[in-house]
Amino acid sequence: MPLRSLRQQLAVVPQHPVIFSTSIAENIMMARPGASEAELHEAVRAARVDEFSDRLEHRLQTHVGEKGVTLSGGQRQRIAIARAILRNPRVLILDEATSALDAENERIIQEALDNLIAERTTLVAAHRLATIIHASRIAVLDKGRLIAVGSHQELLESCSVYRRFALLQRLHDEGHGQGAGVLKIRA
Repeated sequence: MPLRSLRQQLAVVPQHPVIFSTSIAENIMMARPGASEAELHEAVRAARVDEFSDRLEHRLQTHVGEKGVTLSGGQRQRIAIARAILRNPRVLILDEATSALDAENERIIQEALDNLIAERTTLVAAHRLATIIHASRIAVLDKGRLIAVGSHQELLESCSVYRRFALLQRLHDEGHGQGAGVLKIRA
C-alpha cells in the first residue's frame, strides 16, 4: 500500500494534541478541510466540544491562542477527538489520550472516544487499564516485549503482570487507577 494511501486511512489522538493558534473550528477542520458545516457540527457534538464552546462569546470561532493556551487539557483533547471524528478514519490510534486528565474530564473524553471507536479498528496505548478493559483483545507489553494477549478477564486469570496492575488499579472489581503499559487492539 502506498504510504500516502495508508496515511489517509489513519487518525491519531495523542496524549498532548497539537493545537494551532487559530479558532476551534479551524483546528478541527484541519482534519478534512473540505468538510461541510453540518459535518463539523456533528464532530463537535460527538466529541463534546459544544459543552465548552457554546459558553464562549465567539463559540467555535473563538481563537485559542498559541498551542491552545486558553483551553484546559480536557478541552484540547476534545478538539483532537473532534478532529479524528471529522477525519472518519478506518484505523484510529489513541496514544495515552486520557492519561493527563482529571477524573471528570477523563469520563467526558471516554464518552467521546466511545463514539469515535465504534465501527473502526482502534489501537490504544494506555497505562490506565480502565481505558482498555472492554477491548476484545489486550496485548500486554513488559520491558518492550509482548508477554500476553487476551481479554481483560483472560489476562486476570493468566498473566501475573496484568493481574498485578489490575490489583494496583483496583480493576479486579472494575475500579480505576494508574499502572502498566498496555496496548488495546479492537477490530
